Amino acid sequence: MITRYPVGMKSRLILGTRGSLLARTQSQWVADRLQEVYPGLTVELKIIRTAGDVDQVKSLPEIGGKGLFTQELDEGLLAGEIDIAVHSMKDLPTEVTAGIAVLAVPARETTADALISREGQKFRELPKGSRIGTGSLRRLAQLRYQRPELEFHDIRGNVDTRLRKLDSSQYEAIILAGAGLRRLGLEERVTEYLDQYDILPAVGQGALAVAGRCHDVEVQSLLTKINDPATCQAVCAERAMLAALGGGCHVPIAAHGVVVEGRLRLRGLVAAPDGLRIIRAEECGALDAAVEIGEALARELLNQGARELLNFGSP
Repeated sequence: MITRYPVGMKSRLILGTRGSLLARTQSQWVADRLQEVYPGLTVELKIIRTAGDVDQVKSLPEIGGKGLFTQELDEGLLAGEIDIAVHSMKDLPTEVTAGIAVLAVPARETTADALISREGQKFRELPKGSRIGTGSLRRLAQLRYQRPELEFHDIRGNVDTRLRKLDSSQYEAIILAGAGLRRLGLEERVTEYLDQYDILPAVGQGALAVAGRCHDVEVQSLLTKINDPATCQAVCAERAMLAALGGGCHVPIAAHGVVVEGRLRLRGLVAAPDGLRIIRAEECGALDAAVEIGEALARELLNQGARELLNFGSP
């Protein structure tokens, strides 16, 4: 719905984004939605390089640290260099930088992981010993649990880089988030979308987070028009579960929240990094009780023994 642009409000927003094609595509999508709703508004993209973009060799757990893909964008917001920033929700730490808040969560894309294989073979059809590239401990643990006879290798780089590595025969197949492939118009490369019960997605997967300064009421008012309440509540529950578990990129944790007939259903898991053990649980409740549902699911996972897995490898 087109909305008359509020009189007296700024007519130009600077949107901070990472420089990858996917990040720019997602950010431009947000800019386009805002300009569709407010024809009098101009949204300009400003590219900001993050620590996660600099090191494309080490695995994500090796680089470590919260805010790997967000810290520099947060600094730009606090310095007033940008008005809003767009993140993949799964990259956003559960503890948001002081002075910054997620002001909008647009409608979610698919949450499924996608397999792309060179010979068109589905996951269950890949021969023993096939080399599979994935940059996620969460995927690795669940995939290895399903098919321990395959070889799993860490893969870094943007989507194009990973596809080139596949096409140059470094891997028989790679696993990527389906949402990113669809946003880039690469859905035809997908061999299959993996079952979301067998391979539960990352917390926030498929969702975007539009962040801004906490007290920027003007920008917050504008962003309400692109916020999707159902997606927002589902992601809120997933992130509440992750926060209560205290996990991050060093431990395989997954969650998937969906709204069914006005109620929020949340499934979650914690896995051993080697995939030998996986603990699953599910909670359901009122749509406005997202945080409580996430925290209850975390308690259930801990009651089932998840703490031992969360401490895996700790000194």
